[in-house]
Amino acid sequence: MIDNEITIIGAGVIGLAIADKLSESGKNIVVLDKEPTFGQEISSRNSEVIHAGLYYPPNSLKAKTCIRGRELLYDLCQTHNIGHKKLGKLVVASNDAEIEKIEKIYENATQCGVKNLRLLKEKEISELEPAVCAKEAIFSPDSGIIDTHALMDFFFHKAKEKGVMFSFSTEVIGVKKQNNDYEITVKEPSGETFAFITPTVINSAGLYADKIAQMPGINIEDAAYKLHYCKGQYFRIAHPKKFSINHLVYPPATKIDLGIHLTLDLGGGLRLGPDAKYIPSIDYNINEADSAYFYESVQKFLPSLSQDDLIPDTAGIRPKLQKETEDFRDFVINEESDKGFGRFINLIGIESPGLTGCLAIAEIVEKLANT
Repeated sequence: MIDNEITIIGAGVIGLAIADKLSESGKNIVVLDKEPTFGQEISSRNSEVIHAGLYYPPNSLKAKTCIRGRELLYDLCQTHNIGHKKLGKLVVASNDAEIEKIEKIYENATQCGVKNLRLLKEKEISELEPAVCAKEAIFSPDSGIIDTHALMDFFFHKAKEKGVMFSFSTEVIGVKKQNNDYEITVKEPSGETFAFITPTVINSAGLYADKIAQMPGINIEDAAYKLHYCKGQYFRIAHPKKFSINHLVYPPATKIDLGIHLTLDLGGGLRLGPDAKYIPSIDYNINEADSAYFYESVQKFLPSLSQDDLIPDTAGIRPKLQKETEDFRDFVINEESDKGFGRFINLIGIESPGLTGCLAIAEIVEKLANT
C-alpha cells in the first residue's frame, strides 16, 4: 500500500519551492525535515541576495537556473508582495590584477546571456557610491535582495493550502528500495520510528543530501556526490548609516566563493561576508578575531571602514561538491534510473545561487517527477 505518492526530504527554500510547484498536481505529497520548522540551516544563513548570474560557466545548471530563476523570483515577489529590492550590484576592482578578473567575469556573464551589464570607470563608480573606492567595476542593475523567510513562508502556506503535508522534527534514518517503490523509515522526537511506502523520493536535504542519497544504495564516492562543508561567517556593521551604501558591493570572485562582500538587508542594515573555510563538521560558531580579515578585505574598497565598526553576526555552511583544491562543480539534479533507482531524484550540492534559482530548480524537478 502506497502511503504518499511523493516524499520530499528537506524543507529549505528548495524543498519548499518544489513542494509548492508539485502541489499543483493534486498528488499526495509529504515533506519531511528533521528541524522543528522550515528553513533552519542553509536557507536562513545566507546573504539573501538575488543574483544576476555573472559567475557560472555558460550552459551550466547554476547559470541557467540563476538567470531563469531570477526573473521568476522577481515576478513572484511583485505579484505576492514578498519583500525584496532590486538594488543593483557593483563588482569592484581595486588594482590592475582585479581589473583583469572583472573583465573576465563580464565576458563570462555576457556569454551566459546576462543582460543590462555595464563596465564603469572610477568617476562613474564614485557617482553611484561615493564611499566606495575602485578603479573599475561591473554594474549589474538586476541584482537585488529578498526576505528569504517571507519567501519560504509563502511557499509553505501555499503548498499546505493545496494539501501538501509537512512533518517537522522528523529525521529520515533509512531509505530502502522495495520493488518499484521506496520504504522510508523516520525517527520522531519521541525516539519512536515508523516506516511508510512512497513511489517517488525527492532528496532536497541540503547539508545531508549525500547521506540521504547513500541510504538506498547509491555509492556516493563513485557518483561524486560526497559533500564538503564550507563555512561562511558574517560580520554586521554596527552603524550602517555612517556609510550611505545603496548597492551591493562585491570584490572579484575567488575560486571557492564570491569574496567578502558588502550587502544591505531590507531593514537598512549592512553586513560583510561570507568568508570561506572548509571544515570537517557542521559548526556555526563565529571567530571574533576574524574581524581583522574582514576589515582588511573590505577596507580596500570601503576606505572609511574601521575594524571597530564590525560586530559578529551569523554563520552559514555551503554544501560543496568540490574539494577546496578542485575546480567548479555544478549542481546535481538527477533522476537516478541510470543507477537502478528510478523515481529517486537527487539534488546535491545546491549552494549559491540556489536561493535565486529555487523556482527554476522546481521546474526541473517537476519534469523529472512526471517522466
